Amino acid sequence: MAYLAKITTLCYIRRNNCYLMLYRNRKEHDENEGKWIGIGGKLEEGESPDECMLREVYEETGLTVTEYVQKGIITFISDEWQDEYMVLYEATSFTGTLRKDCEEGELSWIDFDHLLELPLWEGDRIFLQKLIAGQDRISGKLTYHGDMLVKAEGFS
Repeated sequence: MAYLAKITTLCYIRRNNCYLMLYRNRKEHDENEGKWIGIGGKLEEGESPDECMLREVYEETGLTVTEYVQKGIITFISDEWQDEYMVLYEATSFTGTLRKDCEEGELSWIDFDHLLELPLWEGDRIFLQKLIAGQDRISGKLTYHGDMLVKAEGFS
C-alpha cells in the first residue's frame, strides 16, 4: 500500500517588524482552530510549491507576493492527522489591498515582539524564532500527539 504525506506551503509576509498572521476561527473541522498561523494551504494537482504559496496568499489575503524566499521544509508527524511536508516561505514585498473578509479567519499584522505571546502551535514557535532571527535555511521534524508537541528534531 502506497502512503503519501500531504504537501503544504506556509508563508510569513513581512512588513517592517511584523508578520501577517491568520487567526483561524471561521472554518469548520479546522485542525488549526483557535491558533495563529502564517498564510498557506495544500498543493493542488499540478502545482509547484511556489505556485501554491502564491495562490494561497492571494486567495486568503488579496495580496500578490512579489519578493519571497523559500526558507526550508518542516515535517509534521501526528497521531491524529496525515503526515505533512510543509514548505516554509518568507515574503518581503507584495502589492494589493488586504482583504477584510478572509473565509478562514481574521488577518492581522503582528509585531515580532508580541508574536510568541499568541496561541500558536508549539512547533511553530521553534521555526518562527529562527525566521525572525533571519536564519537562511530552516528545517526539522515536529512530532505531535494530539495538540501536544512531543518531539522536535533536526532544528539547529
